[in-house]
Amino acid sequence: MTLVLIAALLYLTASALLVRGVGSDPGVRQHGWQWAALPAMALHAGYHVQVALTTSGGPDMHFFAALSLVGLGMAALTSLVGVRGQMAALGVVVFPMAALLLAAYHGYGHEPSKVLGWRLASHAWLALLAYATLSIAALLAIMLWLQERALRRRQFQPWLRALPPLTELESLLFRVITVGFALLTLTLVTGVLFVDDLLAQKLVHKTVLSVLSWLVFGVLLVGRRRYGWRGRKAVHWTLTAMVLLGLAFFGSQFAIELVFGHTTR
Repeated sequence: MTLVLIAALLYLTASALLVRGVGSDPGVRQHGWQWAALPAMALHAGYHVQVALTTSGGPDMHFFAALSLVGLGMAALTSLVGVRGQMAALGVVVFPMAALLLAAYHGYGHEPSKVLGWRLASHAWLALLAYATLSIAALLAIMLWLQERALRRRQFQPWLRALPPLTELESLLFRVITVGFALLTLTLVTGVLFVDDLLAQKLVHKTVLSVLSWLVFGVLLVGRRRYGWRGRKAVHWTLTAMVLLGLAFFGSQFAIELVFGHTTR
């Protein structure tokens, strides 16, 4: 409990430091929050390691455990992008989300899992990393839409100063999507190679929705490259693909574990 509480407070502190910087000089806005975010992520990861060492079986991958790991991945990616001077403002949303998901995991409790071989383990970790990366892309798409709408309506709010110019934000969005698409491709490939039956009853919805999401992201990248897709079209395609991926990764798992009370392991 102590690790969870301290990590959550550090996450919230990092977010508060970023909120305080909204509307201030961009050079000032980029400093201070890292000293709270980095220890928060270390404690977040340490909590999962502690659970793994004290719980029998393999790493806990139930619904809230997986969500907590996605939150950790999103926080790490946000810090990586923010340290380079781009989009640290993402942390205003991502850091409290990571704190909430960690607290939900702790509150729900831990469940033993069967030991995964390195093949299935690599598939699972790739899936979580792909989801975290593309979740960042979805947040960037929402910010792009909000920024574009505000500029179109000439509503120059202070929070706009926390974002890079529209073209830079759009460029960052597609770079993140490209990385996430590559990770999702590896996830699907390792699934085909390492999972015994991707069309089994418990996996068929996840497989079909994941492939549909992969196709939508792929069409978006092709449309960007060949036809210059941007703006609202890019936002709509990104969010559509992300909804499909969210249903694939967590929709069926939520129903099986929390609604029907069964385990996916």
